[in-house]
Amino acid sequence: MAATAFGADNWSTKTSAKAGGGMAALIKAAKAEGTLNLIADPLNWTNYGEIISTFSKTYGIKVNDVNKLGTSQDEINALKTLGGQSRAPDAIDVGQSYALANGSLFAAYKVAAWKNIPASNKDANGLWANDYGGYVSIGCNTSIVKVCPKSFKDLLNPAYKNDVAFDNSPVTANSAFSGLWAGALANGGSFDNIQPGIDFFQKLHQIGNFVETPGLPGAIASGQTPIVIDWDYNNAAAAVANAGKFKWTTAVPTDASFAAYYAQAISAKAPHPAAARLWLEFLYSPKGQNLWLKGLGRPVELQAMIKAGTVNKTYLKRCRPYRSPPSTPLRHR
Repeated sequence: MAATAFGADNWSTKTSAKAGGGMAALIKAAKAEGTLNLIADPLNWTNYGEIISTFSKTYGIKVNDVNKLGTSQDEINALKTLGGQSRAPDAIDVGQSYALANGSLFAAYKVAAWKNIPASNKDANGLWANDYGGYVSIGCNTSIVKVCPKSFKDLLNPAYKNDVAFDNSPVTANSAFSGLWAGALANGGSFDNIQPGIDFFQKLHQIGNFVETPGLPGAIASGQTPIVIDWDYNNAAAAVANAGKFKWTTAVPTDASFAAYYAQAISAKAPHPAAARLWLEFLYSPKGQNLWLKGLGRPVELQAMIKAGTVNKTYLKRCRPYRSPPSTPLRHR
C-alpha cells in the first residue's frame, strides 16, 4: 500500500536511475519504501556488516538480512519460492554460475557506474554484474597445526588427519564449489574438467584428512576445522575474529591460483524495487567499492578507481598482491 501511494512500484520496471527521474527521485522512492530485504550476507564476509549499516544510516532504510549463513542456492530458492511476498529478497549476491543460470529471476538495471565495470564482468542487458572477488585460499590454525599447508598437494599429508574442510557444501555454496574447482586445476583439471578436483577430495576423505563439518566461523573458533579452504577475505576475517585466541594464517595455494567474483542482482519481483536499486547504486559507488576493499575483497571497479583517484590507498595497501596470475572462470562459461 505504501509503495503504491508513493509510486515506488513504478521502479520495478526502471532500468536505470535516469529512467526513473534521477538519483534524487530514486532516493525519495527508496526512503518511502523504508525497507530493504537481503539474504545470506554474513556480517564478517567482505565487510558486509559495515556496508549494510552504512547504507542503512545514510538513507534511513531498515535492512533485513536473513539466513546469514545461507548459500547461493538458498538465495535462488528464496526468489523462486517467495515470489513477490513482503519478506522476499529484494536483491541477492550469488556465485557466477548461479547468476548465469537464473537470469529470468532478475530485473535488468544498470547502475550509474556501469561503464566502470569491465564488459566481461557484467550482463550486457543489466541482469547482473560482478561486484567483488577474491582468491581461493587455505586458512590454518597454527595452534593446532604445526606446519600449515601451502598447496593442495600438501593436504595429503597424514599429519592433517580430520583437519581439512570446506567452508560449506560444494553442492550449494559457490565458495566451496570454487575450492573444489581450484583443486581440479591443481591436479591436472581445467575449467572444462572438474573431475580431478572431485577425485582429489574423495581421496582426502578416504585417507581421513577431509571432514564434512563446514568450516564456518563457529567451527573455526572451536578448533573443529583447523584447516579451511575458503576465499582469502573470509580467512582474513577469521584471523581478525580469533586474534585473541590463536593465530590463523591465509595462503593462496602454490599449485592453483584461482580467483572469481560474486554477482549482484535485483529480484524481478522485489517487494521494495526502489530500495533494491538504491542498494546497488551504493554498492557500485566509490563508497561501496572502497568498503569491499576494506574487507579485503577486490572490487570490480578497482582499476577504474585507481585511474580516477577514488580508491582508498590505505585499504589498497592492505590488500596484498599474489605472485601467480590468477586463473578465473569468467572466460570459461
